[in-house]
Amino acid sequence: MPNNPSTEKRLRQTKVRTERNKSIKSAMKTQMKKVLQSAADGDIATAETEYKLAAKKIDRAGAKKVIHANKAARAKSRLQRAIKVAKESAA
Repeated sequence: MPNNPSTEKRLRQTKVRTERNKSIKSAMKTQMKKVLQSAADGDIATAETEYKLAAKKIDRAGAKKVIHANKAARAKSRLQRAIKVAKESAA
């Protein structure tokens, strides 16, 4: 336990930030899974609409520094590649 008021406050702030970051990351990962599942099922239209939502959540997480900016770019790239592969296999 913290021994002085400033460290108590830091602990409270850390808990709030941790919960906020956890919810942002969880929502982002869930949306990414929806894109990948739609692409795997061959439902290209759904995958593309889900990608738009996923990209928004990934960009938001990167902007708020919940994840690194490069990780955000890499995640979006991988989702785009999954959709592209699904399109090519459907054609």
